[in-house]
Amino acid sequence: MLDIKFIRENADLITAAAKKKHLDFDVKKLIEVDDRRKEALSAFETLRADQNALSAKIPQATPEERERLVSESREMKEDLQKREEAIREVMKEWQLLMLTVPNIPDVSVPEGDSDADNVEVSVWGEIPKFDFEPKSHIEIMESKNMVDFERGSKVAGYRGYFLKNEAVALEIAVWNLVMELWQKRGYSPMFVPSHVKRETMMGTGYLPQGEEDTYHTQDGTYLAGTGEVAGMGYFMDEVLPAEKLPIKMIAFSPCFRREAGAAGKDTKGLMRVHEFMKWEQIILCEASHSTSVELHEELRQNAEDLLQALEIPYHVVVNCGGDLGQGQVKKYDIEAWVPSEKKYRETHSASYFHDFQTRRLNIRYKDAEGKLRFVHSLNNTALAFPRALIPLIENHQQADGSIKIPKALQKWIGKEVI
Repeated sequence: MLDIKFIRENADLITAAAKKKHLDFDVKKLIEVDDRRKEALSAFETLRADQNALSAKIPQATPEERERLVSESREMKEDLQKREEAIREVMKEWQLLMLTVPNIPDVSVPEGDSDADNVEVSVWGEIPKFDFEPKSHIEIMESKNMVDFERGSKVAGYRGYFLKNEAVALEIAVWNLVMELWQKRGYSPMFVPSHVKRETMMGTGYLPQGEEDTYHTQDGTYLAGTGEVAGMGYFMDEVLPAEKLPIKMIAFSPCFRREAGAAGKDTKGLMRVHEFMKWEQIILCEASHSTSVELHEELRQNAEDLLQALEIPYHVVVNCGGDLGQGQVKKYDIEAWVPSEKKYRETHSASYFHDFQTRRLNIRYKDAEGKLRFVHSLNNTALAFPRALIPLIENHQQADGSIKIPKALQKWIGKEVI
């Protein structure tokens, strides 16, 4: 969410942002509704002041005057009630429009309609050259009794799965590596809730636009698709000590996504499942663009270092305007090489938001002059599971059917091959 004063003063920027992000948003309509909101509030306050002044005269009035004043006061009260209802209606419309205002993308964000227009900025590792036809993670894992999709579907339904045996050991080993790497870099580990209130989902920007892709309960609560939601909500409605910034967290949680917008895509295997686990990097920092940019690069480098430790080839792309979310200022996707598909697939998304999320969540700090300001927020995947097993297993498959274990994981697995 952006400040309405900023929106009114920079309507052209908002229009340009919506165009670049390929979002349907009419800033003129918002300004018109905001005018009505301000007029309604002003008229209400004027009438309430008049009623208060009138009420103050009643105790000193003569009996004849008192009767007239009481009658006028009653009429004013009825009028105030009508105006309150009108304010509620216009506020509802105003709030819905405010929730759809796009954040302004950084000038470095390229033009484009979709992820096909994202721009490659770096490449790491050599794509493996096998002297045999590489198998998919499905073939490899099923042959080694590491996964069961048939029983997964029987128990959990569409896109259900059971991870088994060495797949579990591999996943836990990578969790340990994540903990080791991020704690060395000053990130506080947290196990965070997946079951969250609507306000938290709204605050992080996953609602109202992402409603169809989100699981929700009969109690009006939601199952989050990332630890970012609860991690950000942890500080909701708080004023943080400036000296504690930046606050860096590595949040772990089960995650849930309906994948409603991806019907028919990646229906087999572990790429796009409804239930998964994820480590998420989250940073809250001072309200400084340069600081956000610096920390955005840090988040990107953290993820790259992990993939390098896992010896997985990857490339980094900067997302074009059409592939940015409503609140993102800039985003990198880090995509790992998947041999069976002969292409890179996304494993990380590193984003910064300025105060888009924190304004919604009311997370502030006092700057050096004692002024309350909204902190800036950033996030990036550390690694999502079981998706991460796909490039990990496929890139390390051997001709004899075994899977080579990267050196960084061997101390937790206890062997060099599976």
